[in-house]
Amino acid sequence: MVAMTENERYSRPGEDAGERLDRQWGELLQELRLAQTGTQILFAFLLSIAFQNAFQSADAFTHHVYAGTLIASALAVGLFLAPVSFHRIVYRHKLRDRMLPIASRMAVAGLAFLVLAMTGGVLLAIDVVVSRPIAIVVAAIVLLWFIVFWYAIPEWVRRRTPNGSAE
Repeated sequence: MVAMTENERYSRPGEDAGERLDRQWGELLQELRLAQTGTQILFAFLLSIAFQNAFQSADAFTHHVYAGTLIASALAVGLFLAPVSFHRIVYRHKLRDRMLPIASRMAVAGLAFLVLAMTGGVLLAIDVVVSRPIAIVVAAIVLLWFIVFWYAIPEWVRRRTPNGSAE
């Protein structure tokens, strides 16, 4: 069996290196557009919570979960926007081959922080309507759900793909 180079693995038939990088950059930007919008809405919603009278009288647990959730959301927004800034700074320096793997890692890290923010948001909301232990269990189930569908299943599929070949 002949080992494939990374360029061969991620190229489509008749696609040169520049076209491959352009395609992959476009795919990453499309994924980021989807993630950015929801994350920015979550972040804006979280910012408004702190100014509600009911939140002011909440206990320390709620305030700590809120702070962690807000920070995770802000970090997710920052990581989802970072590839745009990265691109703008290195634009026209022919560094897309170096930029793309880093930008991809930023997106994956952003998704990890988004999982934390979503889980924290669920915990904050559920804690208002059911007992705290039940809210924590529900939030843990939501966290597990995200881990399975966002990480475990894709990793399982990737590992089962012969030679790590791309679409």
